[in-house]
Amino acid sequence: MKKFAVWMCTLLSASLLLTACGEKVQEVDSSAQKNTNASTQTSVSDGESAKTITYLDKTYKLAKTDHIIIASLEAMEDAAVLGVKPTGAVTSGGKFPEFMEKAMEGATDVGDRMQPSAETILKLKADVILGSSKFRPAVADQLGKVAPMIPVSHISTNWEANLLMLGELTGKEAKAKEILNKYKQDTEAAQQKLKPIWENKKVLMVRIRTGNLYVYPADVYFNPSLYADLGAKVPEELNTVKAQEAVSLEKLADMNPDYLFVQFSEGENKDQPQALADLEKNPIWSSINAVKNGKTFVNIVDPNAQGGTSWSKLAFLEAVMNRLSQ
Repeated sequence: MKKFAVWMCTLLSASLLLTACGEKVQEVDSSAQKNTNASTQTSVSDGESAKTITYLDKTYKLAKTDHIIIASLEAMEDAAVLGVKPTGAVTSGGKFPEFMEKAMEGATDVGDRMQPSAETILKLKADVILGSSKFRPAVADQLGKVAPMIPVSHISTNWEANLLMLGELTGKEAKAKEILNKYKQDTEAAQQKLKPIWENKKVLMVRIRTGNLYVYPADVYFNPSLYADLGAKVPEELNTVKAQEAVSLEKLADMNPDYLFVQFSEGENKDQPQALADLEKNPIWSSINAVKNGKTFVNIVDPNAQGGTSWSKLAFLEAVMNRLSQ
């Protein structure tokens, strides 16, 4: 009798094990079936669909994209252009940049743009973080542990890829492509109008930071808009500039631009808030062709704009055409 009882228990255990295994196989088969029905989506454990994003030769798989955190000013400009409302966004000095306030309305402050708060982002249940390629490795690693982090490029020549990536992420890819196509058409038309104005003229942009004058390579900051998009000739002096480079007022006078664009933000000149005013009183400044002839344009767009990004480029194009066509 005891042998029979043992035999029955063994048989019952085996039966339960087979049943459980069969149920497990069914779950896997069902999941596999879902996968075969989606070209760009895969099934994840909670039943939601994942989105695969390819950006600058890297692939990111995201379980969801409902809660987007804007952790870079580059991504913030793209969000403003596409009308994307993030769950949270970085600030500068505890505030959103003034020209981005309306676009970021409703977003939770997730901390300073140089080091966002991982704790705050975690509380917001972030699905994806749009960071910056300028992040220090420690900051990038910390944010990557909270949610998938895409380092949005700060390189000006990647602005189109940045905008398309956010468009794909938010279902606004068609709008992103429309904006890019229109920008191309508008800049081609602008080149024709500006060609006789800028012909044989030296065009330059400088940025005042910490009270000093800075110039940039031809493919950095607003320079791609000036030279590649709007057709101004790259000054020879910029050919040797490899990164942001300080220049003296005397050096600027030697360059002697005919058209001069100046970006000055009080936030970048906290210790010398009168830097621009002092510069304009200097007789060396007054000797520059652009200054003498009234071809100096200060803060033609918001001085906190990033330059090589979508909002910056669209705003700069409009501003240049409005000012130079007067």
